[in-house]
Amino acid sequence: MQAWIDTIWLVPLYSLVGAGLSLIWTPSITRKTGPRPAGYVNIFMTFLALLHSTIALVGIWGKSSQLFSLLWFSVEGLDFTFDVEVSALTVGAMVVITGINFLAQIYAVGYMEMDWGWARFYALLAFFEAGMCALSICDSLFFSYVILEILTLGTYLLVGMWYNQSLVVTGARDAFLTKRVGDLLLLMGVVSIFPLAGTWNFHLLADWAEKAEVNPVVITLILLGLLAGPMGKCAQFPLHLWLDEAMEGPLPSTILRNGVVVPTGAWVLIKIHPLLQLSVVAQQVAIAIGAATALGTVLIAIGQIDAKRALSYLVSAYMGLIFMAVGTGSIESAYLLMLSNALGAGLLVMALGSIISNNITQDLTLLGGLWSRRPISGLSFLVGMAGLGALPPFSGFWGLSSLYQSLQASRPGLAVLVLVINALLVFSLVRVFGLVWGGKPKQMTERSVEPLWLMVLPMTVLAGVVLHTPQLWTGMGLISWQSFADSWVLLLSTLVGIGLGAYIYLNEGIAKPIALPSRFIQDFFTYDFYTPQLYKFTVVGLVDIFSRLMYWFDRFFVDGLGNLFGIVTILGGESLKYSTFGQFQLYMLTMLLGVGLLVFLVFRT
Repeated sequence: MQAWIDTIWLVPLYSLVGAGLSLIWTPSITRKTGPRPAGYVNIFMTFLALLHSTIALVGIWGKSSQLFSLLWFSVEGLDFTFDVEVSALTVGAMVVITGINFLAQIYAVGYMEMDWGWARFYALLAFFEAGMCALSICDSLFFSYVILEILTLGTYLLVGMWYNQSLVVTGARDAFLTKRVGDLLLLMGVVSIFPLAGTWNFHLLADWAEKAEVNPVVITLILLGLLAGPMGKCAQFPLHLWLDEAMEGPLPSTILRNGVVVPTGAWVLIKIHPLLQLSVVAQQVAIAIGAATALGTVLIAIGQIDAKRALSYLVSAYMGLIFMAVGTGSIESAYLLMLSNALGAGLLVMALGSIISNNITQDLTLLGGLWSRRPISGLSFLVGMAGLGALPPFSGFWGLSSLYQSLQASRPGLAVLVLVINALLVFSLVRVFGLVWGGKPKQMTERSVEPLWLMVLPMTVLAGVVLHTPQLWTGMGLISWQSFADSWVLLLSTLVGIGLGAYIYLNEGIAKPIALPSRFIQDFFTYDFYTPQLYKFTVVGLVDIFSRLMYWFDRFFVDGLGNLFGIVTILGGESLKYSTFGQFQLYMLTMLLGVGLLVFLVFRT
C-alpha cells in the first residue's frame, strides 16, 4: 500500500500521457479510424488515475501528512523546488477530480458522438485533470500560481473549442482576459511574500504567520493581491463574467468546470488562510466579496432564461459562500462546501445537458412538460438540487450547517444572509426544474426521450454517489448528526425556497414566464446588474482610449521620427552622390579623424 502512496505523483502523469496520445488521432493525421480512439484512450488513463488515487487514499487514511520536495533548479542561492504534500485531504481531492472527469468523459462519448474534435477535446480534459491533480498535492504557493496559469490556458482552449463560431471566440477571449486581471495581481502577491517569509511552502508560511511581525499596510496589500487570484478563478465580483462567457464551450467540459475547475481558486484561498490572519482588512474584504457575490449571483440566476447560465451563476454563489467561510475562519465548512459543489453542480449539469442534447435548445422558455418523458433526468436533477441546498441528510446541508453555526454566535448578520442565500438558491433550482420538467409539453419537447445510455449511466452513477454521500461522510467521521438539531432554521429556509418555487413554477394557473411588476428591476437582474455595460464604459473604455493614444503616438511620433531620419538620409545620400570625385572620400576621412582627435583631447583634459 505504501508504494501507491509513494508514487502518487504519477497520477497527473497518467492524464498527460493520455493527452499526448490523443495527438495520434487528430483528423489531419489519422483519417481511417477517425478521432474516437482518442476518447477511449483518455477514459482508460483517467480510470488508472482514479484507481491509483483511490488505493492511495485507503492507504493514507488516518495517517499523518507526508512532505517531500523535488528540486527544479537553483540559482544564486534561490532554490525552486516542487513541494508535495500527501495526505488524506489532498489525495481525496484527487479522487474527486479523477472521478468527476471519468464520468464526464463517458458522458461526452454520448453527447459529442458526431463531433470530429474528439482528440482535441479529450486532450484538453486530460490537460485540466493533470493540472488540478498536481495542484491538489502541491505545497508551494509559487508552483500553485504556475498551475493556475496553466489551467487558465486550458480554459481558453476548451471554451474556444468550436473556434469557427464568433460567440465562442469572444467567450474564450473574455474568459482568458478576465482571469488575467486576477492572475497579474496574484503574481504580485506571490513575489512580494517571499522576501518577508523566506518561503513559498504553505505549511512553512503557516508557521511563519503564527509569529510574524510585519508592517500592517504592507501585509494587507500583499494579501489583497493574493486574494485577487482566487477571485478570478472562482468567478467572484467583479471578475465573475468569465464563467458566464465560458458556457459557450462544449457542455461535457462544463461538468468538469462547474464541479472542480472553478473551486481550484478556493483551494488556494484555503491554503493561504493562515496568512489572512495577519490582516483584519484582508479578512473583511474576503467576506465582503463572498457575501456580495453569493447574494448577487443567486439573484442573477433567477433572471436567466439560458439553462447553462442559470447554473453557472449558482456556482459563483457557492464559491461566494466559501469565501465567507475562509474569511471567518470556518475552514471545515469551506472544504465541505467544495465537495458538495463538486458532486451537486456536476450532477445538475449532466441532468440539464441530457435535455439540451436532443431538444436542440437551452432556452428555458421553450422547454416544459418533460417529467413524463424524461423521469431519469428529472430525478437526477432533483438529487443534484438536494446535494447543493441545505436539505438533510444530503451533503449540501452539512457544509451550509457548519458555516451557519460558525457565524450564528460571532456574526449573526452573516448567518441570516446564509439563510437568505440558501432559500434563493433552492428557489432558483426549483424554478429551472419547473420550467423544464413541469407544465405541459411544448413544441420543442413533444417527442423528447431519454438520451443514449452513455449519458444516462454516468448521470445515474453520480446521482447514486450524491445520495450516499451522507453515509460515506458519517463512516469517515466527517459529520455529526448533532448539527441537525442546531440548524433547523436552515432547513426551514430550504423549505421556504422549495415551497415558493413550487407554488410559482409548478402551478399551471400562473402564466410563464414570470414578469416582475417593475421592468427595471427585472432587467437589472436579467442583465447581470448591468455589469457588462459598466465594464464597457469604465475598464474597456479606458483601455480603448489608452490604445488609441498609444496608436497615435506610435503612428505619428515613433514612425514619424523614424521616417524623418530615413528621409534625411535618403536626401543626403542623393545630394552627395552628385558631388563625389576622386579625393572627396579622403577629405571626409581626414575631417572625421580630426573631429575625433579633438573630442579625445577635450575629454582627456
